[in-house]
Amino acid sequence: MSVPITTAPVRATAVGLPPLHELTLTINGVEKRLQTAPWTSLLDLLREYLDLTGTKKGCDHGQCGACTVLVDGTRINSCLTLAVMKDGCHVTTIEGLSQSDALHPVQAAFIEHDAFQCGYCTPGQICSAVGLISEGHAKNTDDIRELMSGNICRCGAYPGIVAAVEQVLKNEELGMKNKELKMAG
Repeated sequence: MSVPITTAPVRATAVGLPPLHELTLTINGVEKRLQTAPWTSLLDLLREYLDLTGTKKGCDHGQCGACTVLVDGTRINSCLTLAVMKDGCHVTTIEGLSQSDALHPVQAAFIEHDAFQCGYCTPGQICSAVGLISEGHAKNTDDIRELMSGNICRCGAYPGIVAAVEQVLKNEELGMKNKELKMAG
């Protein structure tokens, strides 16, 4: 069966696009005033418009954690978050974790424990670990595994990842005890 082909001209219809939204984000300590379409995800804003490509697009459905960033200190999947929803927030990406020439303690622990293989998931894993540590809920290895379960590593570097997070938690605990001893003494 053949489909008839029409030669009638197609009428052009004007499609009104929604206006761009203005927003202000503090990204890695630098305030940015931006205009973006209302449907732009935070992930796309970071990668496509601000050239912060450390944050990875994995599944684009919130299932892999490769896009994890910190918003006001809380870890989120940036692929599931519209940029306009975070107006006025502080966003920290993997590029913003180190201070001058010093790696963040989690970054250093990932290197020390060889907590990566291909490296694709590593920025999201590190941001998630930083958020997990600041949340203060991880008390043991099982807690770390559970709280990091939203970040998938296809290479299977989980033992190194858990060891790295454990090391940072242990170092922070020792630092707190030393601080308490100094204050008491």
